[in-house]
Amino acid sequence: MPTYNGQQFIAAALASVRDQQHRESIELLIVDDGSTDRTLAIVQEFANVLPIRLITPGRLGNWVAASNIGLHEAIGEWACFLHQDDLWLPGRLARLWGEMERADGALIVHDAEYVGPDGQRLGPWTCPFSPGAIPPDLFIERLLVQNFIAIPSPVFRRDAVIQSGGLDEALWFSADWDLWLRLGALSPTRFIGETLSAFRVHPASQTAARKLLPNEWEQQLTTVLAHHLESWPAKGRLRASVEQVARVSVAVNSALSAVSRGEPARHAAVLLQLLALGPWGWHRFLRDSRIVQRVKSRLKVQRAVKR
Repeated sequence: MPTYNGQQFIAAALASVRDQQHRESIELLIVDDGSTDRTLAIVQEFANVLPIRLITPGRLGNWVAASNIGLHEAIGEWACFLHQDDLWLPGRLARLWGEMERADGALIVHDAEYVGPDGQRLGPWTCPFSPGAIPPDLFIERLLVQNFIAIPSPVFRRDAVIQSGGLDEALWFSADWDLWLRLGALSPTRFIGETLSAFRVHPASQTAARKLLPNEWEQQLTTVLAHHLESWPAKGRLRASVEQVARVSVAVNSALSAVSRGEPARHAAVLLQLLALGPWGWHRFLRDSRIVQRVKSRLKVQRAVKR
């Protein structure tokens, strides 16, 4: 759990772990990035009911770097991320326990839901798979279009992440997408079609509040896409179709980010790219981008804030 000035939500995140079965069999590494509010005091309040290890490297200014410190300091075979504003839903750890014991691959993923600032349910955040083992080619094909995996949902073999270089610290908001693509290429991914975690949408999140350099959002997405397209072995029409839809998805995400920040967006150019996809391209975009789920949850939060 990378933390920074998280006093508004961190108690709920920690309570969601405290209320799990098997909590005595985990370690919770909290890597604080120099909080100046009550974050560390709240962590200390939970230290008698959770197996917490607090690490304070000083101000890094990068949740990805903080997460890498936690991954290297951990001792468990399996690991996962829980950000200070997200939640584990009841029964998550018990449900995953058996899956981890019999898993052959490096990655287990499940569905999530969006919640608002006050914990109100905003809607599902699902993965476009049927439950079971997802072969690497199918996993990569769909994940290249959009990161449809909520960051508190996966569990993964810690040594696989470390051996692959850890999280890329230059990708402050797309490092998780890059990681899931790397892990999904190693072996079949186990998908559980159950909602076991919650991703909180709120105006003060690091992704929403961070100041961006010009085109930084698009550049980070394009960097991840280009890297994994290069290593993806698919050829012919499938490759061309996925690449086209993925590039449109980057354009749509960049435009939505600009709009949310009150910045100019290339609406006409993005619309033309969408129209050029054709019916099958639209199907792939809607299925793999989860655009409807993502936009609906944020619109609900915006309407609540305006009221």
